[in-house]
Amino acid sequence: MLKIQTIKSTCFILATFTALFLSSIQAASALEKTGLNRTILLEKKLELSSANIDTKMIRVAFPPAFKTPWHTHEGPGPRYVVKGTLKVVEGGKANTYSAGDVFWETGELMSVENVGDDAAELIIFELAPAK
Repeated sequence: MLKIQTIKSTCFILATFTALFLSSIQAASALEKTGLNRTILLEKKLELSSANIDTKMIRVAFPPAFKTPWHTHEGPGPRYVVKGTLKVVEGGKANTYSAGDVFWETGELMSVENVGDDAAELIIFELAPAK
C-alpha cells in the first residue's frame, strides 16, 4: 500500500512540474505545427522520504544586495530563477544562478544573496514530508 501511495505522490509531483512549464497541452501534432519548443530544465531521480508529501510553490523577491541569514527549508526541491542573479551557498559550495537557471536545493543549511544590480526573483518548489 505504501508503494502505491509513493507512486501516486510521484505522479502528482510530475504533473505539477508539467503544469508549471506548460500552460496548455495540445495533441503532439498540434504542438509541432505551432513550433512550441519544450526543453527539460532539470531532471533528478528522487526517493521520497514519506508516502505523503506537502508541496509548496513560493515566489521570493530579493531586493538588490539582500542576503538571507543561514537557514533551511522544510524540504528539498527545484528552484527556478525568474530574474536577477543569485549566489547560493549550500553544503559548503557556492554557485551563482541567473534568470532562467534551475537548480536543486537539498534542504541543507544555506544562504542566498542577490549579487546583481537589480531585484531578483526565485520560485521555490518545496517537497516536504507531510506533518
